Amino acid sequence: MQPLRMFIAALLVCLLPLGSRAQEAITVVSWGGVYEDAQRRAIHDPFTRATGIEVKPVTYGGGVDALAARAAKEGWDVIDMIEDQAISACDAGLLARLDADEVATDHERVAAADDFLPRAFRACSVAQNVYSTVFAFDDRAFLGEKPTKISDFFDLERFPGKRALQRTPDVILEWALMAEGVPIRQVYDLLSTDRGLRLAFRKLETLRNSIIWWQDVGTPAEMLSDGRAVMASGYNGRFFSAQQKGGAPVTIVWDGQVIGYEVWAVFRGTRDRELTNRFLRFATAPEQMAALAELIPYGPARRSALSRVGLNLESGVPMRDHLPNAPQHVERALYGDSLWYARTKELRTKRFEAWLKGG
Repeated sequence: MQPLRMFIAALLVCLLPLGSRAQEAITVVSWGGVYEDAQRRAIHDPFTRATGIEVKPVTYGGGVDALAARAAKEGWDVIDMIEDQAISACDAGLLARLDADEVATDHERVAAADDFLPRAFRACSVAQNVYSTVFAFDDRAFLGEKPTKISDFFDLERFPGKRALQRTPDVILEWALMAEGVPIRQVYDLLSTDRGLRLAFRKLETLRNSIIWWQDVGTPAEMLSDGRAVMASGYNGRFFSAQQKGGAPVTIVWDGQVIGYEVWAVFRGTRDRELTNRFLRFATAPEQMAALAELIPYGPARRSALSRVGLNLESGVPMRDHLPNAPQHVERALYGDSLWYARTKELRTKRFEAWLKGG
């Protein structure tokens, strides 16, 4: 599969406009670690081999503030962002407007707009993959009945023990409403009301004395492995890595997962829009999305790419089974509302901090 993918990728790039060949390098900003390494192998290196254009990687920790402080000074071109942060950066005038026809190609006879997942194209971004926040549990903690649904995360009577949670209102408020039986399609409408927020915090209150807060994304799997917690929220990719590479005794529960979009965006001050569009057309091709998903369990944002995902090249694990948007995982999935996140950040943070203080 790999040689065929490389041939198709090279052919795709050869069909793109040649006007930017004089540009020798493009600066691509991402998150570092195993994720950026997977991007290098699946996207950056193949792009360089196909075009001769060097990809200069830059690592950041996300956020609009980092973009505002560093992008112009460091010559950023293309940026990997979480979608709600890209919306905020777009509103702040930091990102270039994108034309869907210029940053993504059709697949065979299927138009790009129909091949990508819903709402994949925003004013300043295009979705590249999906990740999810899930909860996992320590296999050793429950010898009989095991947690299987999001309401079990809040059930201290049947499943006693500490819960490791990220110190943020994000996701936990959605989970609280789902655990209360609120239909998934109504979660964000209800959270947009004072009644909905009060209901969510009332449910969260039942866990107050059983919560261990985490901030570093690698911590939840460690807390489960060393017994500090019996359940933990976290990113699906981190739990997968702990299972496959570290042998951690953890099981992921997909019920109630909150799916988010990872997007590509372009800094407004980029030197060469033709070059950035060329990179985006390459990076969002089905072949590259599938290649990335075979290295790290983040689902491709194109339907045609999902069907191409095969085995992990090193472990032989069938990667499609571990993707957030695999068919067997999406029945009870909530797609995070990035616009809601971008517009309600201040309110959610204020209410959460007040709750932390006992208010």
